[in-house]
Amino acid sequence: MWTVDLSKVVTAEQKAAEMRAALQAQYSAAIQAHLDAKARERQYDGIQTAITYRGDPNPQFSAEGEALFAWRSAVWTYSTAELVKVLAGERAQPSVEEFMAELPAFEWPAI
Repeated sequence: MWTVDLSKVVTAEQKAAEMRAALQAQYSAAIQAHLDAKARERQYDGIQTAITYRGDPNPQFSAEGEALFAWRSAVWTYSTAELVKVLAGERAQPSVEEFMAELPAFEWPAI
């Protein structure tokens, strides 16, 4: 006789939660790569390294660190709010490329 192992049954709710987690991970990875790529334009290891230069004695490094810090915050604030709307069904799910085009723009500070 065949018996069902209930520990291996996947519910619709579990599948939906897995899909939400995968969606968030996909967009988060793309956003983080975008932030890091911008910082690397000026030879920083990534955004995390670049923002440590806020308040640096070198005026250029300090200005770039401040600008990247503010931009990172704006990007994550926007993306978090918009992805909540997607997950709630309040807006259509854009492709990763479309979503990346919506993110706040960055301009390097003039020193």
